Amino acid sequence: MSGLRFPVSPRRRTAVVLAALSVLATGIVASAPLEAAADGGVVKVGSEVVGSDGKTYSATNHLTERAFAPTPGNRPRKWLLTWAGDAEPGTGGSPDPDFLAVVDATPGTPGYGRVVNTLTLDSAFGNEPHHMQYMWHKGDRVYAGGLLSDTTYVFDIARLPQVRLAGVTLPADTPCGSAPDAYTVLKDGTAYATYMGGPDVTGPCRYTDGQIRDGNGYAGSPGEVVRLDRSGKVLAEAPAATSTSEDPELCVNIPVLPKATCANPHGIAVREDLNRLITSDFAEVRNMVTPPAPPPANVGRKTVRIFDIADRGRPRLLSVSRLPDGPRQETNPIAEEPHMVMETAVTNQPHHRGAFASTMSGGAVFYTPDITDPNPKWREVFDDSTAFKALFPTDTPQAGTDGGSWLMPSPDDRYLFHVVLSGGLSSPAANKEAGMVYVLDIQPLLAAGRGTRCSIDDMREVFAGGRERDCPRLVSALPIKDLTSGGPHWAAMDTFGLDRQAYRETQQVSRLAVSNYFVSSTYVDGDHRVCLIDVGPHGELSLDQTFRDENQGTPCVGFDRTRWPHGDHGGARPHGVLFAVADADIR
Repeated sequence: MSGLRFPVSPRRRTAVVLAALSVLATGIVASAPLEAAADGGVVKVGSEVVGSDGKTYSATNHLTERAFAPTPGNRPRKWLLTWAGDAEPGTGGSPDPDFLAVVDATPGTPGYGRVVNTLTLDSAFGNEPHHMQYMWHKGDRVYAGGLLSDTTYVFDIARLPQVRLAGVTLPADTPCGSAPDAYTVLKDGTAYATYMGGPDVTGPCRYTDGQIRDGNGYAGSPGEVVRLDRSGKVLAEAPAATSTSEDPELCVNIPVLPKATCANPHGIAVREDLNRLITSDFAEVRNMVTPPAPPPANVGRKTVRIFDIADRGRPRLLSVSRLPDGPRQETNPIAEEPHMVMETAVTNQPHHRGAFASTMSGGAVFYTPDITDPNPKWREVFDDSTAFKALFPTDTPQAGTDGGSWLMPSPDDRYLFHVVLSGGLSSPAANKEAGMVYVLDIQPLLAAGRGTRCSIDDMREVFAGGRERDCPRLVSALPIKDLTSGGPHWAAMDTFGLDRQAYRETQQVSRLAVSNYFVSSTYVDGDHRVCLIDVGPHGELSLDQTFRDENQGTPCVGFDRTRWPHGDHGGARPHGVLFAVADADIR
């Protein structure tokens, strides 16, 4: 990497780094060979797995000197994992590899904000790297999806900053679903994933529990829920669609299915103590990616699904709920509040049973107080317009089609964090590019239990927040301006606190990492930056000005660069982000 300075000779440097790697490698997936080589100050460490097709899939670490540099007081490091896709063709037009970037996220260290390792995928290209799980806990593998390649990669990160490929889930392993989106990891280390798109082949598909659903093909409908083991082996494929037809006017399928369905699960969340899994229906994804013509409004979904997971290997669909309409009267139907349910998020504390949902096109947040209710009732509890109004009292951006995305409550259930991509299509030009992150105080809402009364049902509440006493209150909002066609989309919470010389998980959120990129093939891109946002003791948000790009010297880490640890491969698109710590550095 340009600008590196080495205090020792190259031969001595390589010996030191290789010695460190030999320690890191101890005990990692013995079935895969470990080979290390130094190349221009970067140490390469490879790993490989054999897929269900009998082919070998490989990945290579490219570790820089910064990966092993000492920290002040030998403080252990936090790392920010960023799942990124190649944005530019390589030499001669050949594809460059997608990769997992490992960024030093330890404040106060000389390498803060440096990309110290890139794990390249050497056996597959053009994955459109999308999401990983929402939170990482000690011992978890990392599950990362390729939206367009229909592939899930599993990474062993126990010995960060080194990463090892631990498994691969191929398209043929999930014949009843495609377009993997989001993941959540259970206490036993297995994971549930949402596969948003339909089966690989048009027609009937049999799931692992014997049920059959008709599908209209790859990236169509219906999607499914998949359970994966720690190496990516499929333990179960469960239908997200009902056995009977859903509303054919609400659930537009292209081509039309014998039984209409809105089952295109995107976001996913689990309460293991309640034996419930919840997913959000987003859209028939192939009609959103380079569509030949604007798709009908109801290709974007308005529904949320709740599953019983008492038998972890057999998720059973319990309910399909339609989100209610709100008070805004939009000229474009797709901008109405319940359209395109991107995310769901569950509360965390045992005495709470509620869940939230957010809409990408509708620009609103919804809540239900009890996910164990067989007929959950959802209410709109916040409109993004309230946060826009607080930031921009004049020329206020509009919430309709604002790209509301990532949504998560803090572990202590005190705050709800939400990322919004930009002002909606009808926003004033002066502030149309203003995406944002905002924080809501949700304590009164949760305290109301099943007796909650909060409901956004008139235009005054759209811009001023709900009138009922239990409605969420805006705590803080931070604008993130992106002059491209996209903006801030995905995020992760940092809940790791330093306890002497080790980290521990806490109930509080100290920082957020936010990535500015959606999916370029939908004509919604982004400026390809990853920013860190400090969260104050009372929920106030501020941009971390010290987390700076190593090349430009400006706040946020840019992925539009020429050089990477793996070479001169040009720009990349960062999507999924995740805070993590080496297993040895966390209690």
